[in-house]
Amino acid sequence: MAERGGSGRKGSRPEGWTRVVRARSAVGRTHPVTDTPAQTVTPSFRSDVTVELVKHTAADSDVLWAARVSTAGEQSLEELQKDPERSKGLINYLMRDRHGSPFEHNSMTFFISAPILVFREFMRHRVGWSYNEESGRYRELEPVFYVPGQDRKLVQEGRPGKYVFVDGSPEQHKVVSDAMIDSYRRSYETYQEMLAAGIAREVARSVLPVGLFSSMYATCNARSLMHFLGLRTQHEQAKVPSFPQREIEMVGEKMEREWARLMPLTYAAFNANGRIAP
Repeated sequence: MAERGGSGRKGSRPEGWTRVVRARSAVGRTHPVTDTPAQTVTPSFRSDVTVELVKHTAADSDVLWAARVSTAGEQSLEELQKDPERSKGLINYLMRDRHGSPFEHNSMTFFISAPILVFREFMRHRVGWSYNEESGRYRELEPVFYVPGQDRKLVQEGRPGKYVFVDGSPEQHKVVSDAMIDSYRRSYETYQEMLAAGIAREVARSVLPVGLFSSMYATCNARSLMHFLGLRTQHEQAKVPSFPQREIEMVGEKMEREWARLMPLTYAAFNANGRIAP
């Protein structure tokens, strides 16, 4: 299920969107209409996430000239014009022996749309990352919510630290979907009622769930992204197993595909050396 009931893209108006400006509360008092008045909208539901690479300065050659300045000084500038393929052994050496700083001389900025629960985990990653997220204080939040797709494993078996997730039954998927959609609709109705009564956005947003979609810009370098991927994705070549929540793993997989295209030699060395950030 990619989306239900409206536009999947966060930031666009869902299908069936209607705007109703309400200047009176339920008790009849008149309130000033703010720059973002309360709205009556049709919620939409998504099971996907969106990751867009919006800008970058990232290439395997960035790693090479940064590494070679240690021994070549000014002559390291010559690496800018050389074919990185000739020096992939150096990249592998740096990765294997964990000489990490040469992997920091690049930059990638992603625009990400995902449920708030993903961003609460994402922002645990602080070193080498910069974030700017959509604000619920400064704008009225749109009713786009996350509902797991049929391929999302629902049942956890085992004890903390040693568990697996298994597929849910059709009945369990229906329980999850029905409960989430009902809860989302009621919480957003309450949010709108509070805004219509003149309550500030920063107060009214407290009733909204972590399944609400948000959006942010996230900027990183290859080293910080490798650390993120080592913790937030599962991979057969990983030396150290990771058990990420599926929703943040979905984001990580999309970011990984973009990075692999930009820095293929660095990406290959990352996998060949157990997906451990240098």
